[in-house]
Amino acid sequence: MYCRIPFSRINSRHPDIIRVAAAIGRTPAALSMKMDNIASLDPAVTSKGHKGLRAASANDRAMWEEMTSDWDRFAVECEQALLATEAMPEPTVEQVMPNYYDVPIGEDRVVQATIRIGQRFFRAAIMSAYNEQCCITGLAIPTLLQASHIVPWQHDRANRTNPRNGLLLSVLHHKAFDAGLLTIQDDMTIRVSHEHTAIGGKFFSTSIAAYDGQPIRLPEKFAPHRDFLAYHRERIFQG
Repeated sequence: MYCRIPFSRINSRHPDIIRVAAAIGRTPAALSMKMDNIASLDPAVTSKGHKGLRAASANDRAMWEEMTSDWDRFAVECEQALLATEAMPEPTVEQVMPNYYDVPIGEDRVVQATIRIGQRFFRAAIMSAYNEQCCITGLAIPTLLQASHIVPWQHDRANRTNPRNGLLLSVLHHKAFDAGLLTIQDDMTIRVSHEHTAIGGKFFSTSIAAYDGQPIRLPEKFAPHRDFLAYHRERIFQG
């Protein structure tokens, strides 16, 4: 739930918190308090002065370490836990993995289903972290937003579901980021490649180049890791 709900919306009146709390036999206040405890362990939250409830226990810390040490496993366990509490309607096989029945029975099918679950988890976590707004433009229409990997998942499978390896971008800026037309500096400002300025036309100038030097909208949680940003600048950006 911490990965799915924006930090600023965590409270005992949130309908999802109420639903899940009832399913696990806790009060909404207790569940929201537990989420605040988890928030107090998130560097992206504490760096902005938020302290949660300062009641994080040893169990909370152990849970945080377990969660952040293996995001793929955590993503699958999240899905199983939510289905077990019936907090979400159980998806059909086709929703979890389109063309499922075209895949031969065996390990390949399990691997692809796990990847599909991980993709859903990653998008939900990134949408929540950036409060459903593109970190470059502020666009807030979910159908036009995509969870972008900083280091492509094909290059780093261990971090394909790690929210700190993600940015929430509009469809256009996601494509531009993946193509190396723009990148993010350590000070969280945008750097735009000038290699396409001459041929990009007016639209490129106003929709992409105009953001050069501008700060991104920082996430409420799961701040992008500097090592991942450095990889993108050094290996993908057309600087």
